[in-house]
Amino acid sequence: MKRLLTSLLDLIYPNLCLACHNTLVGNEQFICFSCLSRLSFTTYHLEPNNPIEKRFWGKFPIHRATSLFFFQKETTSQLLIHQLKYKGEKEMGEMMGKILGERLKTSPDFDVDVVVPVPLHPRKLHKRGYNQSEWIAKGVANTLEKPMDTKHLLRIIENPTQTRKGVYERWENAAGIFDTIDTDFFTGKHILLVDDVITTGATIEACAMALQKSDSIKISVVALACA
Repeated sequence: MKRLLTSLLDLIYPNLCLACHNTLVGNEQFICFSCLSRLSFTTYHLEPNNPIEKRFWGKFPIHRATSLFFFQKETTSQLLIHQLKYKGEKEMGEMMGKILGERLKTSPDFDVDVVVPVPLHPRKLHKRGYNQSEWIAKGVANTLEKPMDTKHLLRIIENPTQTRKGVYERWENAAGIFDTIDTDFFTGKHILLVDDVITTGATIEACAMALQKSDSIKISVVALACA
């Protein structure tokens, strides 16, 4: 009976791929296998000193960094990020986070203690209704079987969007916008920072500056996409 009802609902309200809008079939969720195959996946989780990590050299002591795929304009990657950030498809972020988590499990370098999403300012969180990085982090944390923390790293300044800013403007826009509470919470931990897209890395750097108020920490960074 349950299977029959599901089939009837699929006929009335078909599940469509968020990228190509074709009907999902079988085990497909949110994105069809064809669109998934068109993503340009990285192998940075297996490559120490990769290009993402080099963006942070000299800025803070980065342990490891990776992204699931490369961000390219006018491609499936841009469509998916847009759906996640602006169209309310947060569950898709969790699913992609699980895929990212499975890749991290193949590298001993990502044996972390706590998963921390890049926070939104409370006003932006209220306006959007969800933090897309938190949903990605949820998928990663569940797959790695590690706790996720959203209480101890805070965005204290609501800065303007970074989208149309240059490298220096992004750094200037992000400086000092995060802080931590109860610094003892992170002491001695390997922290996995999770974002949606890494571009210049200014936001991640600002998070790291706040986290470094805690002693003896390691910081690794992951994102769905890197530009």
